[in-house]
Amino acid sequence: MGTSVGAVSSIPGRTAPWPALILLALLSACQQAEAPPPDIRPVKTVTVERRADEQSVSLTGQIRAQDEVSLAFRTDGRMLERSANIGDQVKPGQVVARLDPQNQQNALRSAQASLSAAPGQLTQARNTFERQQGLLQKGYTTRAQFDDAQQARQTAEAQVDSAQAQLRNAQDQLGYTELQADAPGTVTAKGAEPGEVVKAGQMIVQVARQGGRDAVFDVPAHLVRMGPRQATITIALADDPSVKAIGRVREIAPQADPVTRTYQVKVGLTDPPEAMRLGSTVVGRASATSGEVIEVPATALTEANGRPAVWVVDPATQTVALRNIDVVRYDPASVTVSQGIEAGDVVVTAGVQALRPGQKVRLLGVTS
Repeated sequence: MGTSVGAVSSIPGRTAPWPALILLALLSACQQAEAPPPDIRPVKTVTVERRADEQSVSLTGQIRAQDEVSLAFRTDGRMLERSANIGDQVKPGQVVARLDPQNQQNALRSAQASLSAAPGQLTQARNTFERQQGLLQKGYTTRAQFDDAQQARQTAEAQVDSAQAQLRNAQDQLGYTELQADAPGTVTAKGAEPGEVVKAGQMIVQVARQGGRDAVFDVPAHLVRMGPRQATITIALADDPSVKAIGRVREIAPQADPVTRTYQVKVGLTDPPEAMRLGSTVVGRASATSGEVIEVPATALTEANGRPAVWVVDPATQTVALRNIDVVRYDPASVTVSQGIEAGDVVVTAGVQALRPGQKVRLLGVTS
């Protein structure tokens, strides 16, 4: 039987056909080909360093008097007059407002009348007591009559004391119808107008006493914690930065504002210029340090397991590893890190989106 053309011969000593030789040559070439080179990705890096976290803080506030009081009447009534307006200067003892004194004048006249009648009653009671005392010694009166005379005298004496006290109280009440300034200062607010019926304790005018001035700011809680109380703060007018003053923290509110959740901080000014008038808007600048941190460019930040992370290069193997970090502060161009990386670590700053753990990289530039 004949052999088909093109079939591979299995007879010893016979040469294999051309298709088989070509297949063997291709298989040999594949075995001898080298493995493809590993994927080495070029990246930009930075060598991080640990430094003190000195943060410059700038806040807007206003100038207020260190000592500001609200003047109010000590009794109810209808206000007839208010002679002090906002911006007026007041002096100690100056009358700034008056109430209708009619009721207090009537009470004073009644107290005066009671006091006028009380001494006559006391004189009569004393004379009766002295007569009963003499008659008792001679045996011409009873002990009960003497006791009644003695009690009447004591009652008359008490009525005199009561009438005197009522007179003093009526005089005080009449004096309370005039509201006087107790110290020099400037009126900064008013709380009632003439003709209104006001209550005792209701603010009529608010006076900023002469003396020291404060720059008052609403400060976030984290700045209150990290800022030292003895820090020197530079205060400048918002509309004229050349007008400056130096101050120190004088008072920090013990409780945060329920709406803004900020703390009111009062900075006492040292020799403030006249241009820093009450109510002026000012800008306060200070530096605060909160320990050592590491700062990396914002482009280095990525995410792993739902937390911030960066790619760190192993100098020995030139491979990258993903490492989680704790971020203290996010800035437009940088990120402040407290934990997760150490000084001297090489962190990838460009090309982080295309990396994978263990990937080899080629450093385009290392900065510090």
